[in-house]
Amino acid sequence: MTIHIIIIFIIIILFIIGYTYLTTYNKYQDYIIKINEVESKIDDCLRDKFDIILKLNNNIKEKIKTKKVLVDDITSLKEENISSFDMDRKLIEAMNKVNFVKDNYDVLDKDEEVIKLLYNIEDLDESLKACKKYYNEIITEYNKLIKKIPYNIVGKILKYEEKTFFDGKDMSDDDINDFKI
Repeated sequence: MTIHIIIIFIIIILFIIGYTYLTTYNKYQDYIIKINEVESKIDDCLRDKFDIILKLNNNIKEKIKTKKVLVDDITSLKEENISSFDMDRKLIEAMNKVNFVKDNYDVLDKDEEVIKLLYNIEDLDESLKACKKYYNEIITEYNKLIKKIPYNIVGKILKYEEKTFFDGKDMSDDDINDFKI
């Protein structure tokens, strides 16, 4: 009789461990899917913004009749293997240069094509802002799982590690220089 109780007890313990593992694994997968989806949306927005900045750059060069490079050669960014974080920063820098040139030429304020392209970039920036916010919220929840029991045990088994926020900040390291404006 006692052997049956021990076997039943072992089966119950194994069931509890299996169930905990599966529910924890599925919770991680939910977050990983959400992270991948929002990363894809961010990448699409960045690609669209890149294309619009190139069009805007060419349009402005035509309007002010210059061959001078307004925006540093961002076409090379497509061939580079850089993160979305870095691509976002480079595109912001490019837009700052475009806006500087636009502010110095009154003819550009009245050009419908330039206005339309700038509006499209503003729209993309709003989408990017929302996606980044959502991404950082999901990363926060994912990183909380990495630190909680039993999630951290399953996370170690699956070799999951903490992820950085969209801006590339790692709040758990000692680098105080990763805050950038």
